[in-house]
Amino acid sequence: MTTDRTDFDPAAALARIAAATGQLLGTAAKFTDADVRAPSLLPDWSRGHVLTHLARNADGGRHLLTWARTGTETPEYPSLAARAEQIESGAGRGAAELLADLRDSAAAFEAEYRRMPPEGWHRIVRWTRGHAPAVRLHATDTGTGHVIGGDPSAPVVRGSQGSLPAWLMGRSPGTDLVVDDARDLSRPPFLY
Repeated sequence: MTTDRTDFDPAAALARIAAATGQLLGTAAKFTDADVRAPSLLPDWSRGHVLTHLARNADGGRHLLTWARTGTETPEYPSLAARAEQIESGAGRGAAELLADLRDSAAAFEAEYRRMPPEGWHRIVRWTRGHAPAVRLHATDTGTGHVIGGDPSAPVVRGSQGSLPAWLMGRSPGTDLVVDDARDLSRPPFLY
């Protein structure tokens, strides 16, 4: 993934990540053992699955940051099968253990993020399922934008800051997004 946005502010992005993580941890801290075994909004996943996924996703993000920082290939996950196995095996833990895992993985992600040198933000790394399609994203509610794939002539996809990553990660069909030049909205690979 590449971010060609020239006004990218790593400190501001980390502040947003930390705020969202704080909200997540606050919610997870309220869960009981029965709560984490309850179904989530994701098909066939309990809340324990979701919390484990988020912890492993933070680990995967930390691996990609390490790759970008050092230039040494550090895959997000060993494989998609290993990722699924980690989520499945961790989902049945109790609420306290899930919360501790989530806290630890978030802290490790933040520590690696803080180690990133300015040139690291421009290194190309690869998600487990490969790169997303070349696209320019424009968040209509915040005015922020990103160029993914390094192609300045790629189609511009417009939508809310929450809808864009949901579509990009395969969690939404993008029905609430608009593509400039009346192009069809491509279906990105399911990344997570």
